[in-house]
Amino acid sequence: MAVKTRWPVTHSCGHEVEHDLSARPADRRAGYARWLAGRDCTDCWRAERDSDGADRAAWIAARRAEEQQAAEAWAEQYRMPPLTGPQTILAWGERSRHQLVTAAHRALVVEGTLTEGDWEEVEGLARTVDRAGWWIDQREAPAGDLPELLEAATDADRSTENPY
Repeated sequence: MAVKTRWPVTHSCGHEVEHDLSARPADRRAGYARWLAGRDCTDCWRAERDSDGADRAAWIAARRAEEQQAAEAWAEQYRMPPLTGPQTILAWGERSRHQLVTAAHRALVVEGTLTEGDWEEVEGLARTVDRAGWWIDQREAPAGDLPELLEAATDADRSTENPY
């Protein structure tokens, strides 16, 4: 007798759907039907995914706007020069610069051994690097490496010798 190819499955959402499992090897159909039973049916899964997608996109947009506002306020407070580069990445570069420099301050001065005077030198170097792409490239660097990264930045990462 042949192993059946059509399996009725009651999904975790409560819907019963008959699945054609003929594409699966005969010895794996029962296990796959059990696995399907532990999940929502396709229609419920799609509805859940689509509603989560809209909520998630709205959450991400709100979070980015909040981070952007904080980065702009920080840049103004600490007299950071505007970044240069393609318009499409300027905001991302500002957020990356803000996150890296504040994390470095926390790691080196607040939790580390760097003095405020030494930090002012690091901050001065950060002001000279105004290419948004450079900050984006460094966004995942360890915060404690910022002074060395700033010293290694090339003239291509600085639009001018004197940012003031």
